[in-house]
Amino acid sequence: MQERIKELVDILNKADKAYHVDDNPFLSDNEYDSLLRELFELEDKYPEYKLADSPTQKVGSEVISAFKKVTHKIPLFSLSNVFNEEEIREFVKRVKKEVKDASYVCELKMDGLAVSLTYEKGIFKSAATRGDGTVGEDITHNVKTIKSLPLKLNEPVDLEVRGEIYMSKKSFIEANKKRAEAKEPLFQNPRNAAAGSIRQLDSKIAKERKLDIFLYHLPDAPTKTHEEALEYLENLGLPVNKIRVVAKTVDDILNFIEKQAQARANLPYEIDGIVLKVNDIAMQRKLGFTAKYPKWATAYKFPAEEVITKLKDIIFTVGRTGQITPNAVLEPIKVAGSTVKRATLHNLDFIKQKDLRIHDYVYLHKAGDVIPEVVGPVIARRNGSEKELIMIENCPICNHKLTKSTSGIDYFCLNKACPARHIEGLIHFVSRNAMNIDGLGERIIEDFYNMGLIRNFKDIYNLADRKKELIELEGFGSKSVENLLISINNSKNNSLERLLFALGIPGIGAKNAKILAKVYGDIDNLANASFEELTTIKDIGDILAKNIITFFDDPANRIVIRELKDLGVNMTYLGPKLVENENFSHKKFVLTGTLSFITREELKEIIESFNGTVSSSVSKKTDVVIVGDDPGSKYDKAISLGIEIWDEDKIKSLLNN
Repeated sequence: MQERIKELVDILNKADKAYHVDDNPFLSDNEYDSLLRELFELEDKYPEYKLADSPTQKVGSEVISAFKKVTHKIPLFSLSNVFNEEEIREFVKRVKKEVKDASYVCELKMDGLAVSLTYEKGIFKSAATRGDGTVGEDITHNVKTIKSLPLKLNEPVDLEVRGEIYMSKKSFIEANKKRAEAKEPLFQNPRNAAAGSIRQLDSKIAKERKLDIFLYHLPDAPTKTHEEALEYLENLGLPVNKIRVVAKTVDDILNFIEKQAQARANLPYEIDGIVLKVNDIAMQRKLGFTAKYPKWATAYKFPAEEVITKLKDIIFTVGRTGQITPNAVLEPIKVAGSTVKRATLHNLDFIKQKDLRIHDYVYLHKAGDVIPEVVGPVIARRNGSEKELIMIENCPICNHKLTKSTSGIDYFCLNKACPARHIEGLIHFVSRNAMNIDGLGERIIEDFYNMGLIRNFKDIYNLADRKKELIELEGFGSKSVENLLISINNSKNNSLERLLFALGIPGIGAKNAKILAKVYGDIDNLANASFEELTTIKDIGDILAKNIITFFDDPANRIVIRELKDLGVNMTYLGPKLVENENFSHKKFVLTGTLSFITREELKEIIESFNGTVSSSVSKKTDVVIVGDDPGSKYDKAISLGIEIWDEDKIKSLLNN
């Protein structure tokens, strides 16, 4: 199960980046949701294998380096999904367990790009994308060009408001007509067109694309209900979608869904579902949030679209760890605006369970604007030319003999010199949670590798010596090269935990890397740690301890570390050191509500610096629940379990001692 969890984390993290950053998705909504559900279930069943970079702990994905990064004062959560009447009833049932007599605002789920806007004294101040939910991209200059958005409100109020930027069907057709005349590639669909337009550096381009916006959420609403909040936004002059209803029963919700599903094709914009929100804001606060979603809202996704196309071939790709993944090569087909050519087939078991054969006609399942999953073969269209897949025995890149995993599900190329593994390892090294080097995206890493500019970690830090070559490359100029070299140089000053994560020690995610960095202080201490020492550290079990020992015992890895050290890469922990404190050390905390003198993230860092841990949910293993204003259901659960409660005065007193 550990290997399956890791596989799911890798697939979903890549899917998040492809969807939210690259605007080039490769999973259907249905496939993504199915894999995410499986990951939630496995992590719940096997918590010891939960990874720090799991998409269940995050909301989203990384920001684009060309834009200034903006930290959201209040995180932008995504929504959970439901797909049928039974799941809608289950959502309502869960709500009723926490609050009684709830009504629901049903709104159209726009198919666009989430955005957060800030107004100060009624004047438009800034706009930012969702990004990873905590940090987004500053797109103020482009949002100003949206004609339906007022730059001055009807009242001089301060507010942050969330909504969706989209491109109407009419504007989409016009934009593609211009691109065709200019012999430029056509946009695949309005969602990707809107996302690409809002990320333009030149606001003139965004203006030409005629984007639009609907606002739908006030994080700090001055009203008692969500419906009143929407009316308040309308009174301020902000564009709010008028197609909505307040539903009191499940039948009311289902009637609205049915009505909008029938009207969908005639709308001037694309929608892909209906959003359901508890109307009473006090109830919303009581229901609170999971680590990823608000408990008081969900999104009903319209039934998936199925099309049929031919499975021309199955090819194999190699990941950073050497894992071999089969991929379907499809007869290109347009599905809801997207041209589909490839789809992941996960592993050999997936292919066998679906009984997929090369040259089959297959059903593709489409739940949104992304590449669908292969649902299964069209048996009736088989004519005898179909061929069962014969699993390859050697790596498709380096021809090294493949090794089967202990689970018998996956295959790996264990050749450390395999170019595909090197490329994936380099991509991981520069990624946001690792060394965080802006300007070295996946395609650039692959191009630089093939050109011989970057073959290992050391080459990244020697790129300054090849500045002249870089400037002469197509798509690079002196300014972009200068920014890249600055980012590379800045990464030398990262704290040790980033380097540990970047080095790719098997099983060591961002969280465990930080724990190890805090405990050992510098990389030499960690490299010389014994198995017995390592297993005494919280969250470092026998398997991870063995992986760490094996990694540092490898002479090749020691050479890499020495080379990076000689190049000036920091090898020490720069964060707060662990300090034993009888009030916090070795205790498990849960935070709920709002504290007036400190943010939850700041308090979490303090607790962790005292060798305590912070969890997102209350259980019998919780030692203390720290409660601020407007605590959610976590407070009630703590009371029912008899768990110790600390209020704001208590925590303030303990921190001041």
